[in-house]
Amino acid sequence: MLKPFFAGMILAPGLLLASQAVALQPIEFNAEELVIQAVQGEIAPPAIRDSIYRVHADGEVVLLPGTGSITYNFRTGDSAIRMAGNHVEPAVSLYNLGREGSRSSNDNRALNALSMIGNEVLILNGTAAGDSGWVVGKHGGVEHVMVDFDPDIYDDLAIGNLMQIRTVGAGMRLTNIDGVRAFNSSPTLIEAFNDAGAGITDDGKLRIGVTHKIPAKIMGSGLGRDHVFTGDYDIQMFDEEINERYNLHSLRFGDIVAIMDADHSYGRTWLSGAVSIGIISHGRSDSAGHGPGVTTLLTSRDGHIEPIIDANANLKFLLNIP
Repeated sequence: MLKPFFAGMILAPGLLLASQAVALQPIEFNAEELVIQAVQGEIAPPAIRDSIYRVHADGEVVLLPGTGSITYNFRTGDSAIRMAGNHVEPAVSLYNLGREGSRSSNDNRALNALSMIGNEVLILNGTAAGDSGWVVGKHGGVEHVMVDFDPDIYDDLAIGNLMQIRTVGAGMRLTNIDGVRAFNSSPTLIEAFNDAGAGITDDGKLRIGVTHKIPAKIMGSGLGRDHVFTGDYDIQMFDEEINERYNLHSLRFGDIVAIMDADHSYGRTWLSGAVSIGIISHGRSDSAGHGPGVTTLLTSRDGHIEPIIDANANLKFLLNIP
């Protein structure tokens, strides 16, 4: 079962310390209206294109692990940067080829659009049947949903294992703040944010902990969509001075990050003063225009989100993932 944020965790200066100085109202949402449904997926195998090579932006040609599969040693809370991989997805990757036998099937689209970060995942078959975990990310292009479990479960998993996600969160509206929209967020995640000290200030802003504040000017692949209900977009890391300035080499899977001057209300756009909150959902890439991926959680085109640096603003701590 899903577990609440562990209140005894020692936190770096950030969200909780800031919230102690100012009384915040917990985030409220239309909980009674949200529909609970089931979607299913299976563990996707890794795939490699006709050309096995990836060409990096500096011209290097390499073969690296990529999307899909069971990733044993990079899970929620682990580095999304210090790895020999390209778009590696943390933990376990799911898809549903459906009746159409395609990643673009209606079944797979439903799996992606309706799965919310923090939703409960139940393993239906195999040695680990009956164990549960959490949705921790979405990845565009390959159209995968990433899920994580207790580490003791991993040796009992196999490619093709069937899993059911108890989806709830689609249609979420925040009811005690204006100008902030929620995407891809489960009630479990919003409650975890509240438990970690997030909330609404007296002047009508959503204060929330993030590990990084990232300028929209360096965001790349994933731009141009008219919605953010599926997939992600990538942080380009080709300018080392920018990487150092914004501490990008420390990004981890599951980090809650703020994209500054970015509005995600109806797609992903640059907009001065806007703020969007997302989660690091896949790992680094050195291909031009690509990098670690961000799945959207919250956005405000009018800047009604106030991100506060908190080193523990990560799903590992928010959901108490072992």
